[in-house]
Amino acid sequence: MFKYFADLVVFDWLGLPAGDPFTTALNFFVYGVPKISVLMTVAVFVVSIIRSYIPPEKTKKYLSHRRTFVGNILAALIGILTPFCSCSAVPLFIGFMEAGVPLGVTFSFLVSSPMINEVGLIMLLGMFGWKVALLYVISGVVIAIISGYVIGKLKLEHLVEDYVYQIKSSDVELHEPTFAERCREAKKFTADFVKRTALYIAGAMAVGGFIHGYVPSDFLTTYAGRNNPLAVPLVVLIGVPMYNSVAGMVPIVYALMEKGLPLGTSLAFLMSVAALSLPEMIILRRVLKVKLIAIYVSVLTVAIILTGYLFNAIV
Repeated sequence: MFKYFADLVVFDWLGLPAGDPFTTALNFFVYGVPKISVLMTVAVFVVSIIRSYIPPEKTKKYLSHRRTFVGNILAALIGILTPFCSCSAVPLFIGFMEAGVPLGVTFSFLVSSPMINEVGLIMLLGMFGWKVALLYVISGVVIAIISGYVIGKLKLEHLVEDYVYQIKSSDVELHEPTFAERCREAKKFTADFVKRTALYIAGAMAVGGFIHGYVPSDFLTTYAGRNNPLAVPLVVLIGVPMYNSVAGMVPIVYALMEKGLPLGTSLAFLMSVAALSLPEMIILRRVLKVKLIAIYVSVLTVAIILTGYLFNAIV
């Protein structure tokens, strides 16, 4: 349906010639924007309702004092349904720490939540199919579990800023909303979310369209293809300073893969942008000492690079 609409607009209504770089780029843009918008709207609404049953207060209590590794698994799975961004990093981290959630378990959540963004996951499913989406979820969960477990075993609690441990938590009586209230809140949140992200999605589709139409196919295969052994760490380093969500990166990654970028390299790039953004690290500096941030970034970077190499080897 979306492809038919894009072809109708570009070729029939505008009368642009097939094969021209601009036509190819515009067709990609017109095809992707409505498709992603619909997928994103449905995904955000449904997940918002599901998420209303697991608010942060319940999450903190559920993860408090969980055993190592078991807690890492639970935190990584809960992170899939919980939005995480730089604006919520500090209060969530403080809330988890003061509620008694172990540091390593907190980091598993910290990795999983942005990396396996549920909106991005629905978009991956719609654009790449269930196999790629499943591979991404499995790899993201494994990375979150292992990285959190490693950080927990290193006993780095002394590298959290002292004031975090001095904050006292208080029990808040939670109002249990009705299903109708959950739907109204989900509708409100979805409208606000779509409004705030529309320009980012359109921008991402524009970048994807440019790559799709103007970047030569042999450019990426030469510099980041399977024949370049340093392609995976290269794209991870490129992804770190970028600031975007998984949802915003999916169209760009889609265009890169269509131009010949291997699956493992593409997913490594997507993961690095989602979980290692520089602005997010700057925000986390408010609660973590520089050494702990450096360790966190190093462990996560190694895990993402190894995952990229693994997927390139087996797919």
